[in-house]
Amino acid sequence: MIPLLKQSNRLFGKQVKNNSANKKFVRNSSVWSKVVKGPEDPILGVSVAFQKDPSPKKVNLGVGAYRDDNGKPFILSSVKQAEEKINATNPDHEYGPIGGTPAFNKVVQELVFGKSSEVVSSKRAVTVQALSGTGSLRVGADFIKRWINLPNSGDGRSIYVPDPTWGNHIPLFEDAGFTVKKYRYYDPKTCGLDFNAMVDDIHKAPKGSIFLFHACAHNPTGVDPNDSQWSQLSQVCKEKGHFSFFDLAYQGFASGNPEKDVNSVQTFIKDGHQVAIASSFAKNFGLYGERVGALTLLTDDSTQAENVESQLKILIRPMYSNPPVYGSRIVTTILNDPQLSQLWRTEVKGMADRIISMRSLLVKHLAQNGSKRNWKHITDQIGMFCYSGLTPQQVDRLASEFHIYLTRNGRISMAGVTSKNVEYLAASMAAVTKDA
Repeated sequence: MIPLLKQSNRLFGKQVKNNSANKKFVRNSSVWSKVVKGPEDPILGVSVAFQKDPSPKKVNLGVGAYRDDNGKPFILSSVKQAEEKINATNPDHEYGPIGGTPAFNKVVQELVFGKSSEVVSSKRAVTVQALSGTGSLRVGADFIKRWINLPNSGDGRSIYVPDPTWGNHIPLFEDAGFTVKKYRYYDPKTCGLDFNAMVDDIHKAPKGSIFLFHACAHNPTGVDPNDSQWSQLSQVCKEKGHFSFFDLAYQGFASGNPEKDVNSVQTFIKDGHQVAIASSFAKNFGLYGERVGALTLLTDDSTQAENVESQLKILIRPMYSNPPVYGSRIVTTILNDPQLSQLWRTEVKGMADRIISMRSLLVKHLAQNGSKRNWKHITDQIGMFCYSGLTPQQVDRLASEFHIYLTRNGRISMAGVTSKNVEYLAASMAAVTKDA
Protein backbone atom coordinates (compact mmCIF):
# COMPACT_ATOMS: atom_id res chain seq x y z
CA MET A 1 0.00 0.00 0.00
CA ILE A 2 1.38 3.43 -0.95
CA PRO A 3 1.81 5.83 2.00
CA LEU A 4 -0.70 8.70 1.86
CA LEU A 5 1.93 11.46 1.47
CA LYS A 6 3.67 9.67 -1.41
CA GLN A 7 0.34 8.88 -3.01
CA SER A 8 -0.77 12.52 -2.96
CA ASN A 9 2.58 13.63 -4.35
CA ARG A 10 2.35 11.14 -7.21
CA LEU A 11 -1.10 12.42 -8.05
CA PHE A 12 0.42 15.82 -8.67
CA GLY A 13 3.09 14.25 -10.89
CA LYS A 14 6.13 14.99 -8.75
CA GLN A 15 7.85 13.84 -5.60
CA VAL A 16 8.02 16.36 -2.70
CA LYS A 17 10.48 15.64 0.05
CA ASN A 18 9.05 15.55 3.54
CA ASN A 19 11.77 17.65 5.13
CA SER A 20 11.87 20.47 7.67
CA ALA A 21 12.16 23.18 5.01
CA ASN A 22 8.98 21.98 3.37
CA LYS A 23 7.20 21.88 6.73
CA LYS A 24 8.25 25.47 7.38
CA PHE A 25 6.88 26.56 4.00
CA VAL A 26 3.53 24.91 4.62
CA ARG A 27 3.28 26.31 8.13
CA ASN A 28 4.05 29.92 7.10
CA SER A 29 1.81 30.14 4.04
CA SER A 30 -1.86 31.07 4.44
CA VAL A 31 -4.60 32.28 2.15
CA TRP A 32 -5.57 34.75 4.92
CA SER A 33 -2.07 36.13 5.56
CA LYS A 34 -2.98 39.55 4.14
CA VAL A 35 -5.92 40.05 6.48
CA VAL A 36 -5.26 42.73 9.09
CA LYS A 37 -7.26 43.27 12.26
CA GLY A 38 -9.97 45.84 11.73
CA PRO A 39 -11.00 48.56 14.19
CA GLU A 40 -13.68 47.80 16.77
CA ASP A 41 -17.12 49.26 16.35
CA PRO A 42 -17.12 52.46 18.48
CA ILE A 43 -20.44 51.58 20.13
CA LEU A 44 -19.22 48.06 20.91
CA GLY A 45 -16.14 49.62 22.50
CA VAL A 46 -18.37 51.68 24.79
CA SER A 47 -20.22 48.55 25.90
CA VAL A 48 -16.98 46.66 26.51
CA ALA A 49 -15.61 49.48 28.68
CA PHE A 50 -18.89 49.62 30.58
CA GLN A 51 -18.86 45.87 31.25
CA LYS A 52 -15.30 46.01 32.61
CA ASP A 53 -16.07 48.85 35.02
CA PRO A 54 -16.81 47.46 38.52
CA SER A 55 -18.37 50.69 39.80
CA PRO A 56 -21.98 50.36 41.04
CA LYS A 57 -22.63 53.87 39.70
CA LYS A 58 -21.78 53.01 36.08
CA VAL A 59 -24.21 54.08 33.35
CA ASN A 60 -24.25 52.90 29.72
CA LEU A 61 -25.56 55.57 27.34
CA GLY A 62 -24.09 54.07 24.18
CA VAL A 63 -26.43 51.29 23.11
CA GLY A 64 -29.20 52.16 20.68
CA ALA A 65 -31.89 49.93 22.17
CA TYR A 66 -34.83 50.92 24.35
CA ARG A 67 -34.69 50.23 28.07
CA ASP A 68 -37.43 50.62 30.66
CA ASP A 69 -37.12 52.87 33.71
CA ASN A 70 -35.18 50.13 35.47
CA GLY A 71 -32.65 50.00 32.65
CA LYS A 72 -33.92 46.60 31.50
CA PRO A 73 -34.90 45.36 28.00
CA PHE A 74 -38.60 45.93 27.38
CA ILE A 75 -40.88 43.37 25.75
CA LEU A 76 -44.15 44.91 24.60
CA SER A 77 -47.36 43.33 25.90
CA SER A 78 -48.77 43.54 22.37
CA VAL A 79 -45.84 41.41 21.19
CA LYS A 80 -46.39 38.84 23.95
CA GLN A 81 -50.08 38.57 23.12
CA ALA A 82 -49.35 38.30 19.41
CA GLU A 83 -46.93 35.46 20.12
CA GLU A 84 -49.60 33.63 22.12
CA LYS A 85 -52.07 34.09 19.29
CA ILE A 86 -49.56 32.81 16.71
CA ASN A 87 -48.50 29.81 18.79
CA ALA A 88 -52.14 28.82 19.29
CA THR A 89 -52.32 28.13 15.54
CA ASN A 90 -49.39 25.66 15.68
CA PRO A 91 -47.42 27.49 12.98
CA ASP A 92 -44.95 25.64 10.80
CA HIS A 93 -41.36 26.62 10.04
CA GLU A 94 -41.53 26.50 6.26
CA TYR A 95 -39.71 28.94 4.02
CA GLY A 96 -41.46 32.22 3.41
CA PRO A 97 -41.74 33.91 -0.01
CA ILE A 98 -38.64 35.64 -1.39
CA GLY A 99 -40.17 39.07 -0.85
CA GLY A 100 -41.95 38.24 2.39
CA THR A 101 -45.61 37.38 2.90
CA PRO A 102 -48.21 39.55 1.11
CA ALA A 103 -49.99 40.08 4.45
CA PHE A 104 -46.87 41.58 6.03
CA ASN A 105 -46.10 43.77 3.03
CA LYS A 106 -49.67 45.05 3.05
CA VAL A 107 -49.64 46.12 6.72
CA VAL A 108 -46.28 47.85 6.14
CA GLN A 109 -47.80 49.94 3.35
CA GLU A 110 -50.87 50.71 5.42
CA LEU A 111 -48.72 51.84 8.35
CA VAL A 112 -46.57 54.11 6.16
CA PHE A 113 -49.19 55.49 3.76
CA GLY A 114 -52.49 54.96 5.62
CA LYS A 115 -55.14 52.33 4.95
CA SER A 116 -57.19 54.63 2.74
CA SER A 117 -54.21 55.95 0.80
CA GLU A 118 -54.35 56.09 -2.98
CA VAL A 119 -50.85 54.65 -3.01
CA VAL A 120 -52.16 51.43 -1.42
CA SER A 121 -55.39 51.15 -3.42
CA SER A 122 -53.69 51.80 -6.78
CA LYS A 123 -51.08 49.10 -6.07
CA ARG A 124 -48.32 51.33 -7.40
CA ALA A 125 -46.15 50.75 -4.34
CA VAL A 126 -43.90 47.69 -4.04
CA THR A 127 -42.88 46.33 -0.64
CA VAL A 128 -40.51 43.47 0.11
CA GLN A 129 -39.55 42.25 3.54
CA ALA A 130 -35.84 42.59 4.33
CA LEU A 131 -33.46 42.13 7.25
CA SER A 132 -34.49 45.04 9.46
CA GLY A 133 -33.45 48.59 8.57
CA THR A 134 -29.90 47.72 7.56
CA GLY A 135 -31.00 44.98 5.17
CA SER A 136 -33.75 47.15 3.71
CA LEU A 137 -31.25 49.92 3.02
CA ARG A 138 -28.81 47.49 1.41
CA VAL A 139 -31.41 45.87 -0.84
CA GLY A 140 -32.56 49.35 -1.80
CA ALA A 141 -29.01 50.49 -2.49
CA ASP A 142 -28.27 47.49 -4.69
CA PHE A 143 -31.55 47.87 -6.57
CA ILE A 144 -31.04 51.60 -7.14
CA LYS A 145 -27.49 51.02 -8.33
CA ARG A 146 -28.69 48.40 -10.80
CA TRP A 147 -31.91 49.94 -12.09
CA ILE A 148 -32.49 53.62 -11.35
CA ASN A 149 -33.22 55.77 -14.38
CA LEU A 150 -32.39 59.39 -13.66
CA PRO A 151 -33.20 61.45 -16.76
CA ASN A 152 -31.12 64.45 -15.76
CA SER A 153 -27.40 64.83 -15.12
CA GLY A 154 -27.19 62.75 -11.95
CA ASP A 155 -24.87 59.81 -12.52
CA GLY A 156 -26.65 57.28 -10.31
CA ARG A 157 -23.30 56.36 -8.78
CA SER A 158 -23.27 58.87 -5.93
CA ILE A 159 -25.53 59.31 -2.93
CA TYR A 160 -25.72 62.27 -0.59
CA VAL A 161 -26.11 61.63 3.15
CA PRO A 162 -26.46 64.14 6.01
CA ASP A 163 -23.40 65.21 7.97
CA PRO A 164 -23.41 63.54 10.44
CA THR A 165 -25.39 60.39 9.78
CA TRP A 166 -25.80 56.89 11.21
CA GLY A 167 -22.38 55.24 11.15
CA ASN A 168 -23.57 52.27 9.09
CA HIS A 169 -24.88 54.39 6.20
CA ILE A 170 -21.49 55.19 4.74
CA PRO A 171 -19.96 51.67 4.58
CA LEU A 172 -23.33 50.25 3.52
CA PHE A 173 -23.62 52.47 0.46
CA GLU A 174 -19.92 52.27 -0.33
CA ASP A 175 -20.09 48.47 -0.28
CA ALA A 176 -23.02 48.73 -2.69
CA GLY A 177 -20.77 50.64 -5.10
CA PHE A 178 -21.79 54.23 -4.41
CA THR A 179 -19.58 57.24 -3.90
CA VAL A 180 -20.91 58.73 -0.66
CA LYS A 181 -21.06 62.50 -0.46
CA LYS A 182 -22.29 64.64 2.42
CA TYR A 183 -24.68 67.55 2.69
CA ARG A 184 -24.59 69.94 5.62
CA TYR A 185 -27.16 69.17 8.31
CA TYR A 186 -26.13 69.79 11.90
CA ASP A 187 -24.99 73.13 13.33
CA PRO A 188 -22.66 72.53 16.31
CA LYS A 189 -23.01 76.16 17.38
CA THR A 190 -26.73 75.77 18.06
CA CYS A 191 -26.88 71.97 18.44
CA GLY A 192 -29.70 72.25 15.93
CA LEU A 193 -30.46 72.06 12.22
CA ASP A 194 -28.36 74.08 9.77
CA PHE A 195 -31.35 74.36 7.46
CA ASN A 196 -30.12 77.07 5.11
CA ALA A 197 -26.86 75.20 4.50
CA MET A 198 -28.82 71.98 3.97
CA VAL A 199 -31.03 73.58 1.33
CA ASP A 200 -28.02 75.18 -0.30
CA ASP A 201 -26.19 71.86 -0.65
CA ILE A 202 -29.26 70.09 -2.01
CA HIS A 203 -29.76 72.88 -4.53
CA LYS A 204 -26.12 72.84 -5.63
CA ALA A 205 -26.02 69.08 -6.20
CA PRO A 206 -26.19 67.99 -9.85
CA LYS A 207 -29.69 67.51 -11.21
CA GLY A 208 -31.05 64.04 -10.66
CA SER A 209 -28.89 63.26 -7.65
CA ILE A 210 -29.79 60.67 -5.00
CA PHE A 211 -30.38 61.90 -1.45
CA LEU A 212 -30.78 59.93 1.77
CA PHE A 213 -33.04 61.48 4.40
CA HIS A 214 -33.83 60.35 7.95
CA ALA A 215 -37.65 60.33 7.98
CA CYS A 216 -37.76 61.18 11.70
CA ALA A 217 -35.60 61.03 14.84
CA HIS A 218 -32.33 61.69 13.04
CA ASN A 219 -29.52 59.43 14.22
CA PRO A 220 -27.22 60.54 15.83
CA THR A 221 -28.38 64.12 16.41
CA GLY A 222 -32.09 63.86 17.21
CA VAL A 223 -32.52 67.01 15.09
CA ASP A 224 -35.35 66.94 12.54
CA PRO A 225 -36.69 69.51 10.07
CA ASN A 226 -40.14 70.82 11.00
CA ASP A 227 -43.18 70.38 8.76
CA SER A 228 -42.64 73.65 6.92
CA GLN A 229 -38.98 72.81 6.31
CA TRP A 230 -39.87 69.36 4.94
CA SER A 231 -42.18 71.09 2.47
CA GLN A 232 -39.35 73.36 1.35
CA LEU A 233 -36.98 70.40 1.03
CA SER A 234 -39.52 68.54 -1.08
CA GLN A 235 -39.85 71.49 -3.44
CA VAL A 236 -36.09 71.88 -3.83
CA CYS A 237 -35.71 68.17 -4.57
CA LYS A 238 -38.57 68.34 -7.08
CA GLU A 239 -37.07 71.36 -8.85
CA LYS A 240 -33.72 69.58 -9.13
CA GLY A 241 -35.16 66.20 -10.11
CA HIS A 242 -33.51 64.47 -7.13
CA PHE A 243 -34.43 60.98 -5.98
CA SER A 244 -35.15 60.63 -2.25
CA PHE A 245 -34.45 57.53 -0.15
CA PHE A 246 -35.98 57.68 3.35
CA ASP A 247 -34.55 55.76 6.29
CA LEU A 248 -37.62 55.15 8.48
CA ALA A 249 -36.17 53.47 11.56
CA TYR A 250 -38.37 55.05 14.26
CA GLN A 251 -41.98 55.30 13.08
CA GLY A 252 -44.06 55.90 16.19
CA PHE A 253 -41.02 55.79 18.42
CA ALA A 254 -40.04 59.41 17.80
CA SER A 255 -43.16 61.39 18.72
CA GLY A 256 -45.39 58.55 19.91
CA ASN A 257 -47.62 59.06 16.86
CA PRO A 258 -46.92 56.74 13.87
CA GLU A 259 -48.74 59.06 11.46
CA LYS A 260 -46.88 62.17 12.58
CA ASP A 261 -43.54 60.42 12.24
CA VAL A 262 -44.06 59.82 8.50
CA ASN A 263 -45.07 63.38 7.69
CA SER A 264 -41.78 63.85 5.82
CA VAL A 265 -42.52 60.88 3.57
CA GLN A 266 -46.14 61.91 3.07
CA THR A 267 -45.08 65.43 2.09
CA PHE A 268 -42.77 64.15 -0.64
CA ILE A 269 -45.40 61.73 -1.97
CA LYS A 270 -48.05 64.47 -2.05
CA ASP A 271 -45.63 66.55 -4.12
CA GLY A 272 -45.27 63.76 -6.68
CA HIS A 273 -41.97 62.16 -5.70
CA GLN A 274 -41.31 58.50 -6.33
CA VAL A 275 -39.46 57.71 -3.12
CA ALA A 276 -37.80 54.67 -1.58
CA ILE A 277 -38.46 53.86 2.08
CA ALA A 278 -36.48 51.53 4.34
CA SER A 279 -38.62 50.60 7.35
CA SER A 280 -37.40 48.97 10.54
CA PHE A 281 -39.52 47.32 13.24
CA ALA A 282 -36.66 46.91 15.72
CA LYS A 283 -37.24 50.00 17.85
CA ASN A 284 -41.00 50.56 17.57
CA PHE A 285 -41.92 46.90 18.18
CA GLY A 286 -38.91 45.99 20.31
CA LEU A 287 -38.02 43.21 17.85
CA TYR A 288 -34.30 43.93 17.69
CA GLY A 289 -33.09 40.35 17.27
CA GLU A 290 -35.82 39.29 14.85
CA ARG A 291 -34.48 41.52 12.07
CA VAL A 292 -37.83 42.66 10.71
CA GLY A 293 -37.77 45.37 8.07
CA ALA A 294 -39.15 46.31 4.68
CA LEU A 295 -38.16 48.16 1.55
CA THR A 296 -40.91 50.07 -0.25
CA LEU A 297 -40.60 51.71 -3.67
CA LEU A 298 -43.17 53.95 -5.36
CA THR A 299 -43.76 53.55 -9.09
CA ASP A 300 -46.04 55.02 -11.78
CA ASP A 301 -48.65 52.26 -11.79
CA SER A 302 -49.38 48.64 -10.92
CA THR A 303 -47.73 47.29 -14.08
CA GLN A 304 -44.48 49.08 -13.30
CA ALA A 305 -44.80 47.89 -9.70
CA GLU A 306 -44.98 44.27 -10.88
CA ASN A 307 -41.81 44.77 -12.94
CA VAL A 308 -39.97 46.29 -9.99
CA GLU A 309 -41.12 43.53 -7.64
CA SER A 310 -39.90 40.84 -10.04
CA GLN A 311 -36.42 42.38 -10.19
CA LEU A 312 -36.29 42.87 -6.41
CA LYS A 313 -36.91 39.15 -6.00
CA ILE A 314 -34.16 38.36 -8.51
CA LEU A 315 -31.83 40.56 -6.47
CA ILE A 316 -32.82 39.06 -3.10
CA ARG A 317 -32.72 35.40 -4.12
CA PRO A 318 -28.90 35.02 -4.32
CA MET A 319 -28.39 37.45 -1.42
CA TYR A 320 -30.25 35.68 1.41
CA SER A 321 -32.94 33.72 -0.47
CA ASN A 322 -35.87 34.75 1.72
CA PRO A 323 -36.44 36.64 4.98
CA PRO A 324 -37.19 35.16 8.42
CA VAL A 325 -40.88 34.69 9.11
CA TYR A 326 -41.24 34.85 12.91
CA GLY A 327 -40.87 38.59 13.45
CA SER A 328 -42.99 39.47 10.43
CA ARG A 329 -45.76 37.22 11.80
CA ILE A 330 -45.72 39.24 15.02
CA VAL A 331 -45.94 42.59 13.23
CA THR A 332 -48.67 41.33 10.90
CA THR A 333 -50.70 39.85 13.76
CA ILE A 334 -50.54 43.07 15.78
CA LEU A 335 -51.40 45.46 12.96
CA ASN A 336 -54.25 43.27 11.66
CA ASP A 337 -55.87 42.94 15.11
CA PRO A 338 -57.70 46.15 16.17
CA GLN A 339 -57.20 45.51 19.90
CA LEU A 340 -53.53 44.55 19.58
CA SER A 341 -52.91 47.44 17.21
CA GLN A 342 -54.37 49.90 19.71
CA LEU A 343 -52.34 48.33 22.52
CA TRP A 344 -49.18 48.67 20.41
CA ARG A 345 -49.95 52.33 19.75
CA THR A 346 -50.38 52.90 23.48
CA GLU A 347 -47.10 51.14 24.23
CA VAL A 348 -45.04 52.85 21.55
CA LYS A 349 -46.37 56.21 22.78
CA GLY A 350 -45.37 55.18 26.30
CA MET A 351 -41.81 54.48 25.16
CA ALA A 352 -41.62 57.80 23.33
CA ASP A 353 -43.11 59.70 26.27
CA ARG A 354 -40.62 58.17 28.73
CA ILE A 355 -37.71 59.38 26.60
CA ILE A 356 -39.27 62.82 26.22
CA SER A 357 -39.74 63.05 29.99
CA MET A 358 -36.10 62.05 30.59
CA ARG A 359 -35.01 64.89 28.32
CA SER A 360 -36.98 67.37 30.41
CA LEU A 361 -35.69 65.96 33.69
CA LEU A 362 -32.10 66.05 32.46
CA VAL A 363 -32.37 69.75 31.56
CA LYS A 364 -34.07 70.48 34.89
CA HIS A 365 -31.36 68.76 36.93
CA LEU A 366 -28.56 70.38 34.92
CA ALA A 367 -29.93 73.77 35.96
CA GLN A 368 -30.32 72.63 39.57
CA ASN A 369 -26.66 71.57 39.55
CA GLY A 370 -25.63 75.09 38.65
CA SER A 371 -24.88 74.62 34.96
CA LYS A 372 -24.99 77.97 33.16
CA ARG A 373 -25.02 76.46 29.69
CA ASN A 374 -28.08 76.54 27.47
CA TRP A 375 -29.27 72.94 27.29
CA LYS A 376 -32.51 73.69 25.43
CA HIS A 377 -31.35 71.58 22.49
CA ILE A 378 -31.82 68.45 24.63
CA THR A 379 -35.59 68.99 24.72
CA ASP A 380 -35.73 70.38 21.17
CA GLN A 381 -34.26 67.16 19.79
CA ILE A 382 -36.39 64.05 19.39
CA GLY A 383 -36.11 60.28 19.40
CA MET A 384 -33.71 57.87 21.00
CA PHE A 385 -30.58 59.99 20.70
CA CYS A 386 -29.39 63.33 21.98
CA TYR A 387 -26.43 65.13 20.45
CA SER A 388 -25.32 66.66 23.72
CA GLY A 389 -22.63 69.03 22.48
CA LEU A 390 -20.09 67.43 24.83
CA THR A 391 -16.54 67.35 23.50
CA PRO A 392 -14.52 64.12 23.25
CA GLN A 393 -12.45 65.27 26.22
CA GLN A 394 -15.57 65.85 28.31
CA VAL A 395 -16.90 62.42 27.31
CA ASP A 396 -13.59 60.91 28.42
CA ARG A 397 -13.94 62.61 31.79
CA LEU A 398 -17.47 61.27 32.20
CA ALA A 399 -16.08 57.77 31.77
CA SER A 400 -12.92 58.07 33.85
CA GLU A 401 -14.30 60.16 36.72
CA PHE A 402 -18.01 59.34 36.80
CA HIS A 403 -18.30 55.90 35.15
CA ILE A 404 -20.72 57.19 32.49
CA TYR A 405 -20.17 55.77 29.02
CA LEU A 406 -21.21 57.21 25.65
CA THR A 407 -19.65 57.62 22.21
CA ARG A 408 -16.96 60.29 21.93
CA ASN A 409 -19.05 62.42 19.56
CA GLY A 410 -21.25 63.25 22.56
CA ARG A 411 -24.23 61.16 21.47
CA ILE A 412 -26.37 60.11 24.42
CA SER A 413 -28.77 57.21 24.08
CA MET A 414 -31.70 58.67 25.98
CA ALA A 415 -33.14 55.17 26.39
CA GLY A 416 -30.38 54.55 28.94
CA VAL A 417 -31.44 57.52 31.07
CA THR A 418 -33.81 56.60 33.89
CA SER A 419 -35.46 58.29 36.85
CA LYS A 420 -32.81 56.57 39.00
CA ASN A 421 -29.71 57.89 37.19
CA VAL A 422 -30.83 61.16 35.60
CA GLU A 423 -29.78 63.31 38.58
CA TYR A 424 -26.36 61.66 38.71
CA LEU A 425 -25.96 62.13 34.95
CA ALA A 426 -26.90 65.81 35.20
CA ALA A 427 -24.50 66.44 38.08
CA SER A 428 -21.70 64.71 36.17
CA MET A 429 -22.39 66.65 32.95
CA ALA A 430 -22.48 69.89 34.89
CA ALA A 431 -19.11 69.03 36.45
CA VAL A 432 -17.29 68.26 33.18
CA THR A 433 -18.70 71.35 31.43
CA LYS A 434 -18.23 73.78 34.33
CA ASP A 435 -15.09 75.48 33.01
CA ALA A 436 -15.92 75.14 29.29
